[in-house]
Amino acid sequence: MMKIRCLIIDDEPIACKGIQEYVSQIDSLEIAGVYADPLLAYRQLDAGDIDLIFLDIEMPRLSGIDFIKSLKKVPAIIFTTAYTSYAIEGFELGVIDYLLKPISFPRFLKAVNKAKEALSSKQNPVLSAADDRGSFFIKENGVFVKIFYDDVLYAEALQNYVAIHLAGRRLITYITLSILEKQLPVNDFMKVHKSYIIALNKIKAIEGNTIMIESAQIPVSRAMKDTLMQKVVESKLLKR
Repeated sequence: MMKIRCLIIDDEPIACKGIQEYVSQIDSLEIAGVYADPLLAYRQLDAGDIDLIFLDIEMPRLSGIDFIKSLKKVPAIIFTTAYTSYAIEGFELGVIDYLLKPISFPRFLKAVNKAKEALSSKQNPVLSAADDRGSFFIKENGVFVKIFYDDVLYAEALQNYVAIHLAGRRLITYITLSILEKQLPVNDFMKVHKSYIIALNKIKAIEGNTIMIESAQIPVSRAMKDTLMQKVVESKLLKR
């Protein structure tokens, strides 16, 4: 069985020890290094033989977020942190999972299994191609929910929250519409109103300043109407 070589990067000795004990109980994992300072891990990462990092976020010299952004080649990452505030940013960076301290072994094992699947998909791209649809995560009621881009109909701002409408389902998460807009592919989604982002390929009709998606009627602002028409209608409009 191929071993998954992993690093533990955490400035809390107790947390490091706990993760080491968990790793020792999983045959498929092998600890390649333990670091209290992420700056000391660069040399080993440059060697290119690390598959997975258990990474803290709040560290004195360099945060886990900034550490990921500084890497040329990013292994699979599992965040191990006491803070919930970085969850959205973490998933935008493509982390595998986000474990909140204190971490239970069952929750740790679940994250490791997700990492195994992700690493297996990279090694066997043909097997994972059918599910290569593009996705992102949101947090709803304490649960991280995976959403595929092509399942989104539209998103609606609700004061400090955003409602993401899927076919037959609505998810509400504590983010702003502007944060969501940055996450969505610009060729597939468009902000048509200060309170709405729509999936362009889900438009059924446009009448006046109203867009029809499924049974919903969504307003389009005057400022965005011309851009919307150019992007969606004009190149595909059949003319006599």
